[in-house]
Amino acid sequence: MNERDDFNERLKQARQRQGLEKGADKAGGEGSNALPGGALQIGMRAGVEVVSALIAGAGLGWLLDRWLGSFPWLFMVFFVVGGVAGVMNVYRLFNPRTGARK
Repeated sequence: MNERDDFNERLKQARQRQGLEKGADKAGGEGSNALPGGALQIGMRAGVEVVSALIAGAGLGWLLDRWLGSFPWLFMVFFVVGGVAGVMNVYRLFNPRTGARK
């Protein structure tokens, strides 16, 4: 019976770390995909997600345009792609995937 109790305790701790257990707030550890505590933190993370994706997309487009000499076409395309990636990151932030689809 001791092995079963040990397993149940480890299972409960794992569920708390993933935010699946009711006492997850009190566990102290949040999962890697969990939202931060305050509204300011959530807003800052969402803003950073969008801005960093835009900068990465625009930077990649600018570099490719300089290399290929096609300015501003690739810059504009990758700017839009970066914006879409940023919005998708924010969408995934607020709608985390709870499990694998069957």
